[in-house]
Amino acid sequence: MAEERETTAQVLKAFAPLDGMKRENLAALAKKITLRTLNSGRLMFDQGDTDKRTFWLVSGTLEIAEGDRVVTTLQGGTPEARNPLYPQLPRRVAARARGDVTYLSIDSDLLDVMITWDQTGTYEVGELQTQLQSAGSDDWMTTLLQTKAFHRIPPANIQAIFQRLQRTPTKAGEVVIKQGGEGDYFYIIVEGKCAVSRETPLKQEGIRLAELGVGDTFGEEALIAEAKRNATVTMITDGVLMRLKKEDFRELMNEPLLQWVSREQASEIVAKGGRWLDVRLPSEHQTLAIEGALNIPLYLIRLKLSTLDPAVPYVVYCDTGRRSSAAAYLMVERGFDAYVLTGGLSNGSAAAPSRAAAAPPRAAAPAKPAGPK
Repeated sequence: MAEERETTAQVLKAFAPLDGMKRENLAALAKKITLRTLNSGRLMFDQGDTDKRTFWLVSGTLEIAEGDRVVTTLQGGTPEARNPLYPQLPRRVAARARGDVTYLSIDSDLLDVMITWDQTGTYEVGELQTQLQSAGSDDWMTTLLQTKAFHRIPPANIQAIFQRLQRTPTKAGEVVIKQGGEGDYFYIIVEGKCAVSRETPLKQEGIRLAELGVGDTFGEEALIAEAKRNATVTMITDGVLMRLKKEDFRELMNEPLLQWVSREQASEIVAKGGRWLDVRLPSEHQTLAIEGALNIPLYLIRLKLSTLDPAVPYVVYCDTGRRSSAAAYLMVERGFDAYVLTGGLSNGSAAAPSRAAAAPPRAAAPAKPAGPK
C-alpha cells in the first residue's frame, strides 16, 4: 500500500450502487472512504478471503486468478469495473495488481447501512442537519451509522431516532448527568468533549474514568436497567449534545439490539464455543453461578471489555435479566456478539446452575472506552 488519499462524492458516483445515492448522503459516505494505491504484484484480496469489505477498481489492471491460473484481467475505467469486485464470500478468486492500481474499499456492513438509510429515509443527511440545527457536523451521524450497533437497528427506527433527537447546547463545566440521579435521557456528543468521573467513599470529588468526544454516547445503562446514574458526566469544553428521551431510546434502540435466549438456546451457544458471563456482584456469583461462567459486575463492564474476546459469543445473565440486558446492550454497541438469558437465574428454565469460580477471560484488543449509564 503506497498511499491513501481522500475521495469525493464525484469519484464515488462513478460506481454502482453508489451512483444511485442522494448527493448529501454520498458526500457523507465519501468522508469514510479513501482512495488507495496498491503496488504492482500485491494482492487486493485472496481466494477464500472472508473479510467483509467491498472493493471497486478505479485505475490500473488487476489479474483475477483461480488457484494458480489467471482467468481474466480487469481494467479500471471500463464498464465491468463499475461494480463491486467479486462480493460473494468467501472470495472465489484472488485479485492481484498488474502494475500500480488505485481502488476504493469500505466495510460492507457500513455500505449496506448507508444505502438502506439512503433508500428508506425520507430525510437526507443535509435536511436532518438543518432540522437538528447542527449544519456542518455530519461526522457524528456517519460515525453512529457505521457502528455495529446501528447495523442491527431497523432502518425505520434509525430515521425515527434522528427525528426525535433533541439538540442541547452545553457550556464548559456544566454537569450533564449526576451520579445517583434518575435516568431520563440517552446522549450523543455532537460537538465538544466530556469527562466521566465516579465518586467513591474515599474520594468524594470523583475518580476520572474517561474522556469522551464527538460520536461517543453515554447514559444508556440507567435507561435499560431502570437504575440510578452510576457516574457523573461534565463538559470539558463548550459543546452540543443530542439527547433521546428514555421512552424513545427503549423503543427504538434498546430492544432491536438485544437477543434474548432460553436456557436451552444458551447452552447450545456455549457448546459451540460461547461463554457464560455473569454480571452480578462477586458475592452473588460466589453463592450461586453457572459452571464455567466469567464474572464481571455490571458497574465494571465498560472498564473490563478489553479483557473479553470479541470473536467469542457471550451469554450474559443476572438474577432477572435487567442487569444482563444493560450489559449485553453495551457489548453489542461495541461490536460484541452478546445474548441475554431470558428471565435470568430466577427463571425456572434457568434453574439448577452449579456453583463455580470464574476463569480469567482471555485478553483481546482494547475496546474503546465510553460513557456511563
